[in-house]
Amino acid sequence: MATDGKPPRKQRPPFECIALLLQGGGALGAYQAGVYQALAEADLHPEWVAGISIGAINAAIIAGNPPEKRVEQLDRFWTRITSNSIWDLNVPFIKAYGQLLYELFGANKMVRGYWNEASAGAVLAGGAPGFFVPRMIAPWFAASATMEAISFYDTTELKSTLEGLVDFDRINAAQTRLSIGAVDVESGNLRYFDNVRNRQREGGKDRIGPEHIMASGALPPGFPPVPIPDDSGRTRFYWDGGLVSNTPLQWVFDQEPRMDTLAFQVDLWSAQGEMPADITEVMAREKEVRFSSRTRASTELFRRLQILRRMTNKFMSDVPDSAKQTEEGARLAHFGDDKVYTIVHLIYRSKVYEKQSKDYEFSGLSMRDHWRAGYDDAVRSIKCDEIFERPTNLEGLRIFDGNIEQSVRK
Repeated sequence: MATDGKPPRKQRPPFECIALLLQGGGALGAYQAGVYQALAEADLHPEWVAGISIGAINAAIIAGNPPEKRVEQLDRFWTRITSNSIWDLNVPFIKAYGQLLYELFGANKMVRGYWNEASAGAVLAGGAPGFFVPRMIAPWFAASATMEAISFYDTTELKSTLEGLVDFDRINAAQTRLSIGAVDVESGNLRYFDNVRNRQREGGKDRIGPEHIMASGALPPGFPPVPIPDDSGRTRFYWDGGLVSNTPLQWVFDQEPRMDTLAFQVDLWSAQGEMPADITEVMAREKEVRFSSRTRASTELFRRLQILRRMTNKFMSDVPDSAKQTEEGARLAHFGDDKVYTIVHLIYRSKVYEKQSKDYEFSGLSMRDHWRAGYDDAVRSIKCDEIFERPTNLEGLRIFDGNIEQSVRK
């Protein structure tokens, strides 16, 4: 999967935590696998991985395997679910023909665009191996209040895939922290499942299984909601966490105790784009704006909170002890701190031939393109020594956006 450029190996950066934050985006998620491969080769192993939707699947594979097996298991997952492409069939003539098509599509963007749309149509009709398959009966003809009546696809195969690739005992031993976001269908609230510490539930941490990962990626109306019992024993149903927020950034940075953190935030939808020229480009751009908006809002909110925390901490250092002992003083002291954060924002940039179907175009060709793009972007980031330095500005925060060679905020 890798290209010629390799990341330099790094010593442990001067942060208490390295976090990897993975956004949702379906078939684009191979980009995140490429990013992780570069981090692993640089010896930058995250202590905390958080994900939404396809990001939750990648996060579970990372947290549920020892470091030396993670890239291999990510490769197994992505190869399996994209193995229905013509050039992936193990027939000599077809494989040779597939290689010819590969060369053609790489040179001809118009032809590649048509092929991608045809490939996405095949996924709609036949599903993705080890991931989802179409239901035999359309929802309109199924019995009311059944899973068949409220979704177009069956995701049962994903459970077996996850069980074969992820060691859930390892996840629940919390050797790597894992946070997974999903939406409660009835309340509409975003719910996180966390194997270390969860302020959303009485019992502290959650015991995570394949159903939690599936819940995070249960995007309606394609996929059915996933049932998970709550603390009282009542079954709750969950949909894709991206319906409320497509990035876990706020969850990670709201947790206590706060830590000096170097966060690699890997987004699959770019907020920046061009004016659409046709209706397919309108649909593609609408997805980009919709799924990237919470990332921008969460990052800006965190920047403001970080300023307030740092200023509060400095202010409280000059307050008399008698004032600190009041209820108001204690709350202010708890709110303020001097922790620092660096966010390295890696964003997948769509190719000109990728349209609105790019998040469900599960061909092996596109998967390899996405993986290589993530790897190359991460290598460029890792080669920038500046991202590993502790922030010294007033906010105690640095954000490297997009092109790492041009940090837009310092």
